[in-house]
Amino acid sequence: MSREEEYYNWLLEKVHDADFDPSRYSKLMQTLYNTEFTWTVDGDENRAADGLELRNEFADTHDIPMYEFRIEVNRPCSMLEMMVALACRTENQIMEDLFVGPRFGRWMKAMLSSLGLRYEMDGYYDDQYVDYIITSFMAREYNEDGDGGLFRIRNHEVDMRKIEIWMQMNWYLRELLEVG
Repeated sequence: MSREEEYYNWLLEKVHDADFDPSRYSKLMQTLYNTEFTWTVDGDENRAADGLELRNEFADTHDIPMYEFRIEVNRPCSMLEMMVALACRTENQIMEDLFVGPRFGRWMKAMLSSLGLRYEMDGYYDDQYVDYIITSFMAREYNEDGDGGLFRIRNHEVDMRKIEIWMQMNWYLRELLEVG
């Protein structure tokens, strides 16, 4: 197994929990991994930077010189890396609850649900639909409330298509806590 394959499996393991089993979505996860994350809203470059930082974390935890690993995986941040990094940041910096335990998979599942990809499991995977959804997401061609993006925010007056992902996530969590 190559280091890149190990890294890919490590990414999936980070979001595997009782709420989300990425092995049921192997085709979707591979597509997300092979799709470059692009952005049009200022601030979203930070999500790409977070995704790329996962490569450093992997190299560090596996005693691989970072420069070697950067040469092996020499490409921009993928959609999967951005989403895994966002799930980790959500849990580690905002929603951590020692009594509940880590919920990285919950956040990944929430993003897939809002995107409209939650049911794109291996037996029901539709390449054209997934490509359409990802393309629409990156072009910010989703609903004003965020439905079709990473986070749907029901009680907000702002067009989510114009707001950076980090703020969308914060508003989503606030709404979740208010309802919850």
